[in-house]
Amino acid sequence: MSEPLIRMERVSKSYGQVKALAEANLTVGESEIIGLLGDNGAGKSTLIKVLSGAVPLTSGEIFVRGRKVSFKSTSDAIAHGIETIYQDSALVTQLSIVRNLFLGREPLRRPRFLNQMDHAKMERVARDLLKRVGISKDIPPNTPIGSLSGGERQSVAIARAMYFESDLIILDEPTNNLGVAETKGVLSFIRSARDSGHSCIFIAHNIHHVFQVVDRIVVMRRGQVVADDIDPRHTSVDAVERVITGMSEEEEG
Repeated sequence: MSEPLIRMERVSKSYGQVKALAEANLTVGESEIIGLLGDNGAGKSTLIKVLSGAVPLTSGEIFVRGRKVSFKSTSDAIAHGIETIYQDSALVTQLSIVRNLFLGREPLRRPRFLNQMDHAKMERVARDLLKRVGISKDIPPNTPIGSLSGGERQSVAIARAMYFESDLIILDEPTNNLGVAETKGVLSFIRSARDSGHSCIFIAHNIHHVFQVVDRIVVMRRGQVVADDIDPRHTSVDAVERVITGMSEEEEG
């Protein structure tokens, strides 16, 4: 049996006396879309921050394609093909859309030793990406991020991940503050990511959005993974909500 793309084993994270994660386990397969659900404080964001290299784990292990890894920074995770888009994705408001899309990874014109950015390519790619994430109005790529709406900024962050096509794209509340067209673009992107061989972890409060695109639902509660094999095709929103709140266990008891 082949190794999953990502395997997190007995991952714990403590902040003093507070245990944000308590021996949580998570696997993500190749070309698999995971929906990560749970109430506020369930541990979802902490788990994602550990996987993205934003915070160090207290104990446990992380494997990428069967190889044990140690993430000391987000750059380490990116180097292993893991890209994260947070709800408040860090965009430089003073810079343009196109500069934010390529920040630190700008394509260069030939000859490369002159170190000149290929502005024409960057603008062309930016226009295409904005359309793909559902921004229908014609926003010039040189528009400063600071003049965009919250939803438009989120779409720019998602467009950045779309272009660099990491092995695993983590989307933390990507549809928050988005309009109908933008939300449709995000959900379409998640489907196309899987079709082109990439995996996603999709965190969202809107469980109906999750049901539309994921292959498997994972539920966290009190820092632990309490269910990791829920098939959205063979269950209901109500049933998953009962798992999230713990009501299903009370009913069984």
